[in-house]
Order: sequence, then C-alpha cells, then structure tokens
Amino acid sequence: MITIDGSEGEGGGQMVRNSCALSLVTGEPFRISNIRAKRSKSGLMRQHVTAVEAACVISGSECAGLAVGASELEFRPGRVIPGEYQFAVGTAGSTGLVLQTVLMPLILADGPSRLVLEGGTHNMLAPPFDFIERTFLPVINHMGPSVSARIVRHGFYPRGGGRIEVDITPAPLLPVDCVDRGDPVGVNARTIFTGLPFEIAERMLTRAKRDLADWPDDAFAVRELPPEQGPGVILMLEARYANVSEVVSGFGQLGVPAERLAKTTAARMKGYVESEAFAGPYLADQLVLPFVLAGAGRFSTVKPTQHTLTAIDIARRFTGRRIELVQQSRGEHVLTVG
Repeated sequence: MITIDGSEGEGGGQMVRNSCALSLVTGEPFRISNIRAKRSKSGLMRQHVTAVEAACVISGSECAGLAVGASELEFRPGRVIPGEYQFAVGTAGSTGLVLQTVLMPLILADGPSRLVLEGGTHNMLAPPFDFIERTFLPVINHMGPSVSARIVRHGFYPRGGGRIEVDITPAPLLPVDCVDRGDPVGVNARTIFTGLPFEIAERMLTRAKRDLADWPDDAFAVRELPPEQGPGVILMLEARYANVSEVVSGFGQLGVPAERLAKTTAARMKGYVESEAFAGPYLADQLVLPFVLAGAGRFSTVKPTQHTLTAIDIARRFTGRRIELVQQSRGEHVLTVG
C-alpha cells in the first residue's frame, strides 16, 4: 500500500483527487494522512468527499475514514465500470474538481460514460468550466479519447446550484508532443455576472481593456445571467493559438475592487502571452496525469507551481515512471515522460 503524507508539497486536496484517479487506473491502494494540512481549514471539505465518493461509485472501491473534516483515509480500488452517473457536491464546491478525479479512470474504461455533476461551476478555488471546456479537454481529445462537456446552469460561489454534463468515449491515451503553441488565432475578454449591479462588471471589463490595449475592441463583452444563478461575477480572458487556448480568470470577491481584480487577471494573461510555453500553470497541473498514463510525451509550461510539482511526485509514486522537468534557455520548462 502506498503511504502519502498530505502535508507534503502543496498540501491540498489535489493530492487526494490525483491519488484516487491513479489508484483506480493502477490498482494500487493507498493511505493518506494529514489531509490538506497546509490549508487554513484542514481536512476534507464537502467537494473532496464527493470526489472520493464518485471514485468509489464508479468502481466499487472501498474507502475507510471518508467524512467531512477527516484528516486521513484509506482507499482500496475496485474495477472501473463505465456508465451513467450523477453526483451532487451539495454546495458551491467545484464540479470540475470532481470531474478531475474520475475522468482519467473513465477515459481508460472499456465503454462510454455520461456524467452529470451539480455544484459550483465558477469557484475562485478551482478553474472555471470554461477553462475545462476550452483549454483542458481539447488536449485530452488530441490524445485519443473523445470528451465533450456542456454547461446547463452556472453555479457561482457561495450559492452553487450549477450543472454540467460530460460525455466520455474512451480510448487509450496516446503520447503527444505539446511544446509549440502555434500561431496566434484570436483573443476575447468576457465578464459574466448575475445578481450584482451591471456597473461592477463594466468596471472590470473597462480596466481589462485598458491593460490589454492591443486587443481589438470587439474582443470585449459583458454577459448577464438570470439572478437565480448568482450572485457572482467573473472576468475571463482567452488567448487562442493554433494548438492550444489559454483561459485566465478572475473571480469577484467582497472587498476587492473590480479594477484591482481585472488588473491582476490581465497581468497573468500578459505573462502567458509573453512566454513561449504551451501550457499555463493550471493546465500544467491537469496535464500531468494524462501524460503519465500515456506513458510518454512532453509539454512545455511556464514556471511550475507547487501544485504541478506535487502532481509529478504523486504520479511517480503510483506509476514508477520517469518524469523530468527541465528549464529551457528561453525560460519555459519542458516536462517529459518516459
């Protein structure tokens, strides 16, 4: 049994999610202690419990110690059974992070699956649905499987209540080379809001437009959702290239001026655009698992985050595969598997 100290590395819920996914694929049981020890509120939150429950439901796995607030658990994997599944986080906890837990096992299953996930779709502690749809899944589909996702209803923090639907046609994960992002294709900036004054969204977009002065005027837009899907506001900036799209987001927060949030979000996007990397920091986090399970391949990224380094460490423990991360002369890093 693999033993993991949840206080190591980034010390968050990603260690639980990735361990469950890798355990289901490799058949290796694991025990994890000190779960989320580095977070202000340690232990499992509702969304982490739902993610582990989802892993158990699709496979008949056994899990001891699973409860909100738990600091350790033991997971013994079963066999993944494809099919139709519905999971509700019950809060504004991220539907995308639940998907992250079960996607790789279902991609490698012996039949198609359909998932309905209810909870938060736009949560400041996780990549929004738009990132999953536009940035992450296109790379997965390039590797062989076919995964499509659609948003039925938005769910902002703290209310939640969102719904996404995901269809998975499995296939072996093929090694791919994702070092070159390709030529620029286009950009857009969108502010989506609900249950808040229009002027908040407008101020946010105006500041983004000022900081991204080289983006065309018609790239900027505001969208209002029905009030029952909020309250909430998010700024999403997208840069599309021939081989990848990057979505950078900023969530409205109490006490944080709209202009400051937009300035920070625009700066993050400018940093990515000025680099030559294929993957931004959040995409790099999520590509570690599929690339390791493909057994080979490589991608370039910006300076690795602690999340990425921790994902690499967990993947090595479960698979024993060689994973190298090397900084290049132009500043980007290249992750190579095999």
